[in-house]
Amino acid sequence: MIRVLIVDDEPLARETIQLSLAGDPEIAVVGACSGPEAEALVASARPDIMFVDVQMPAVGGFDLVEAIGPGAVPVIVFVTAYDQYALRAFEVHALDYLLKPFDDRRFRDTLRRAKEHLRSQGARALEERLLELLEERERSAGRFVRRFAVRERDRSVFVAAAAVDWIEAADDYVELHAGGATHLVRERLADLERRLDPEQFVRIHRSVIVNIERVRELHPLFRGDSIVVLVDGTRLRLSRSRRGEFERRLTSSPRRGDDSPQSD
Repeated sequence: MIRVLIVDDEPLARETIQLSLAGDPEIAVVGACSGPEAEALVASARPDIMFVDVQMPAVGGFDLVEAIGPGAVPVIVFVTAYDQYALRAFEVHALDYLLKPFDDRRFRDTLRRAKEHLRSQGARALEERLLELLEERERSAGRFVRRFAVRERDRSVFVAAAAVDWIEAADDYVELHAGGATHLVRERLADLERRLDPEQFVRIHRSVIVNIERVRELHPLFRGDSIVVLVDGTRLRLSRSRRGEFERRLTSSPRRGDDSPQSD
């Protein structure tokens, strides 16, 4: 059985989708709820397909997907009444969507495509396009990145920005160092720096950015350069030209409070 979750703030809309699914012997509806209840229900019911309304007053469809992560549900079908921007985004990224009000034929076509994605590698491709859409939305809103989607061969790994110890440039990529693991993300360091929270991350070298919360010690060297020591013992060079800004940001960070690094 294919497990389906319906998320919409309107009871009538949820009932309409449930009735449309009722005659399908392959489908089992595992829940129907509004946005605020959906995250917990996804975790407990583990649906294969989720129909989710884009515009809900408390938790919108995009907000829900960001909260649970695109990989939490193999196939997501967005439902919208009039959001033209969302429709264009879906079309560009080839995401399945339903435009309210929809007829039986349109619903059957969408459900058929969702099943095909689920049973093939299409679900993986759909997840990739959804990740691109969320990243594009985050950039256009001018929001600081909260987590990274690291694409691996057979899955996507989500790394919280707060969990990253330091970041290193690698040509057109960056290496995220987090808890002893290294993740490769396709983005230039200069572009990524603009999307990072400056209260949490600071550039200490032309090729290195560190998480301020991971800094343990600062050791001066000759000619103005210094060594930054992280809590896990990693030693990174702080260039002379960036030391003043680094110390200012380090001491002014509200997250650190009175906890300042030790210096020789």
